[in-house]
Amino acid sequence: MPGPQPHQGLPPELLANPEWQRACQQRDFVKVFHLVKVKAGIYPSRVAALCDMTPSRVGEIMSGRRGLAHIDVIERVADGLRIPGAMLGLAHRPWEIPSPATSRERLPSRSARTSETFADAEQGPDAESHSDLDDLLTLADGRVTRSTLLALRSSVEDYWRRDDEHGGASLRPAVVGHLRYVTQMMRSVRAPLCRDLQSLAAELARLAGWAYFDARQYSTARTHFTQALRLSHGQDDYLFMANVLSCMSLQATYDGQPADAVALACKAQDSARAAGGQPLVMSMLHMREAFAHATLRDAASCHQAIGRSRDAYEQARGQEGEAPSWIRYFDETKLIVDTGIALAKLGESERAEPLIAEGLRRETGAQQRGRAFHAFWLATAQLQQGKLDAACHSAGLALDLSASLDSPRVAGHVHEFHQRLAPYARETPVIAFEQRMREALG
Repeated sequence: MPGPQPHQGLPPELLANPEWQRACQQRDFVKVFHLVKVKAGIYPSRVAALCDMTPSRVGEIMSGRRGLAHIDVIERVADGLRIPGAMLGLAHRPWEIPSPATSRERLPSRSARTSETFADAEQGPDAESHSDLDDLLTLADGRVTRSTLLALRSSVEDYWRRDDEHGGASLRPAVVGHLRYVTQMMRSVRAPLCRDLQSLAAELARLAGWAYFDARQYSTARTHFTQALRLSHGQDDYLFMANVLSCMSLQATYDGQPADAVALACKAQDSARAAGGQPLVMSMLHMREAFAHATLRDAASCHQAIGRSRDAYEQARGQEGEAPSWIRYFDETKLIVDTGIALAKLGESERAEPLIAEGLRRETGAQQRGRAFHAFWLATAQLQQGKLDAACHSAGLALDLSASLDSPRVAGHVHEFHQRLAPYARETPVIAFEQRMREALG
């Protein structure tokens, strides 16, 4: 039996109401459901039907006896009640994306597989409403040339450079806008340009996933990473799929799902082997697996993965030119410092500290975010050993490096480290660090 049809939208005066906006921003669903009832005439039984919840659960939420925190349920509420995603801190919802005007001219036929891939690409929160999109498409006049592709690829390269230098959080609107633009263009071109656009859309989806990951918006990041995988399946680009899966593994480690992180890292390794097992890629993927095992506190599996990473790196020596460009950041210095981080995650701080310190010493001039992370992990290893002065000094370096970054991931690490200093709150190094932290982060 079909479910209830969603209503057409909330009254504009409710959406503009400051009380409503505060309630949405704070995710105060007691107030949200109350205002929906009073201002929009949507009663609890209808709320329950629209949001796929039981009436008793809605009643408990409205009375304050039960909270609503799970992201999937919040998304159901947004979709059922037609609350714009941005009001609840979500990505744009699929129903917010305007349907493109139906063309009178029949589009070229495509294979069923390609059409399905494109349809998948256009679902989900990757599309962001831009009032001038139709104008852009009109200007483009539906024509895609090699020059168009070169310009778009240049933009992607610039986005990655800016991500390295300043963090990815602030790039999200631009990247998502480009992603939507490219998926729109995919509808109206023939092969081989169509295939090239699909590859470009996959890279933009991966970049969008990475930007949301850096912003610690893990649910939206996963949606974009999944989209990148769907697009790359049509390309049979197994190394690209391995790259996306490696990003998802790292995110799962951050998101407190280390068992999933192990599975994703192993799947990434399988994908890389299908492409010939490029040794530098395999070295990085084994290290991703090591991170996940370390988070699980599985010392034996972690050390084995580190050993496989080191062996693969030795195989890669002299073959750097054969590796894809996106993996060339994983050099000997990165191998050393990542080994130290994995050991620090395990609690083997005495072995971890000299490795991370050596990595930082070698990284002069390297991208700021990476060095900030490494300084944080050095501080963590030092604090584990009771070296309070050294730990606060290293954490201060992380603060200095993060001054020009827009990366909630880095800021989150700094705050987590600060929480670990709580037992030493009256110590002089901690007081000095807290002062620097207030000045740097407000």
